[in-house]
Amino acid sequence: MTRRFDLAYGISQHDKKMKSPFSRSIVMPIAVFVFGQTLSCVAQTALDSRPNVLLLFADDLGCYASAYADPKRPSPNDIIHTPVFDRIAKEGALFRNAFVSSPSCSPSRAALNTGRHFFRNGSHAQLHFPWQKGVPDPFDDIKGMPLTLRDGGYHIGLTYKLHMRPSMIGGKENIYDSAGNNLNKYSRFLTEADDKDAAKQQIIAQVQGNFRNFLAKREKGKPFFYSFNPTNTHRKWTLGSGRNLWGINPDHLKGKMPPVLPDEALIREDMADYLGEGMAFDAACGVLIQMVEEMGELDNTIVVISGDHGIPGFPRGKCNVHDLGSRVLLAIRWPKKIASGRNVEVPVSLIDLAPTFLSAAGLESPDDPDGQNLLPALAPGADDSKLRSWALIGREVHAQPARDGNLSYPIRALRTPDFLYVKNFKPDRWPMGDPYGVTETSEPSYDQLANDTYAGFPDIDSSPTKAWLVAHRNDPGMKTFIQYAWGKRPAEELYDLAKDPDQMTNLANDPAYVETLVKLRDQLMEELKVNDDPRLDGDAFDQAPRHLMKRK
Repeated sequence: MTRRFDLAYGISQHDKKMKSPFSRSIVMPIAVFVFGQTLSCVAQTALDSRPNVLLLFADDLGCYASAYADPKRPSPNDIIHTPVFDRIAKEGALFRNAFVSSPSCSPSRAALNTGRHFFRNGSHAQLHFPWQKGVPDPFDDIKGMPLTLRDGGYHIGLTYKLHMRPSMIGGKENIYDSAGNNLNKYSRFLTEADDKDAAKQQIIAQVQGNFRNFLAKREKGKPFFYSFNPTNTHRKWTLGSGRNLWGINPDHLKGKMPPVLPDEALIREDMADYLGEGMAFDAACGVLIQMVEEMGELDNTIVVISGDHGIPGFPRGKCNVHDLGSRVLLAIRWPKKIASGRNVEVPVSLIDLAPTFLSAAGLESPDDPDGQNLLPALAPGADDSKLRSWALIGREVHAQPARDGNLSYPIRALRTPDFLYVKNFKPDRWPMGDPYGVTETSEPSYDQLANDTYAGFPDIDSSPTKAWLVAHRNDPGMKTFIQYAWGKRPAEELYDLAKDPDQMTNLANDPAYVETLVKLRDQLMEELKVNDDPRLDGDAFDQAPRHLMKRK
């Protein structure tokens, strides 16, 4: 028997004592409006026994949910409260080491939707998919999981962020955001609102309205695929909103911050605000899950909660192959095929989701995917031995122009249960973009660095944290933190995760790890060769048609 969740953004009956900006006073009016007036008109009795797919996909959220709290390892997961994610994890499978194919929006999302390593997706191997006009793009020949589902009889749709060609979801007519998107600027919208209760009600109604519009076009008996992609965890958010809107005290993060960051008051507040946006995402997921539950279709719906890469505006986060940048939350619920309380410890990749969804629908991918169907490993009695147990991660261009000449920073990495191996193909380049206005003796203003990504090191999003680090870069004791943040890196990195889970000590030159280094290097390079990574073909990512000197 599943727990009931209020519409006030997924707060369970057991969690009502927790402070939330969504007060009980708005639950009944919204419930009456949505369910009394609308869902009765669109709820269908499924004639097709295949499962629906509800993909709840955060932007930039990383691996932050209270289900990941570990008393042995203090972290921000001790502070965040995510009852909806926790429910899905408890009633399904929780993945403790899920990784994106690329820690950058477009390539990460394209890899998920094709099931292919990011570098196999032509133009969509890089942010905003640059490609020379008039030159054939390998991505043109890829169908993708959503269209395969559509052609197999599914009703498909997406809300909010796409970051791929609209053709990947069947055209703009399958993007449902006409009801509004104030969730995407959640903290600013609520902070500036005179009537906060009315603002909260408006956000709830928008989340419900977009899904309701999607359901209204669903033919009777058709299973659906709905992808929910809000951007509230993407920069920018409002300073102090974590405390003011979600009751997250930044001081409670003392001793729990990622150790690659200085444990400073402003950086803790920046993290607290980010966690608040994560809680807003979790609550919005609760709204949609509740709607499916009221339709009587939840137990025949594959519910997935995840995100496209790690935390933005923080060192080692977004754009990095280290865990802080590439490890994401992942929970999957489908009672018919997935054991409740299943914990998956070994690494998996989000490229595994497309083959999983298609297998559940009785379909096969036409795209020669690299991912694997996860379902056999999630059934009652199954274990991790059925899984691949490693993830390939990498990137090329993120921000343009992050470097002189719009050059990329090419990285490939192999993440196993025990080690992270990293290959930096161009160690002479700045990994987080050129310094631009940041020199040894001068820098842009705090306001510029907090609000203009291109003021310096553009592959780190503008943020208070970035501005603080630049301002304090020459302080005593800061050298190591600055090296983690934007220092140039060696050609190879190797981290022993049992001894160094935060990946702070590079062992690539340690004689005791030579055998491991060679083994992982060979395994990575073989996978790149088998899959024709253009990075191995005369620096193809640095040349046309993939490389454009000036993006229009």
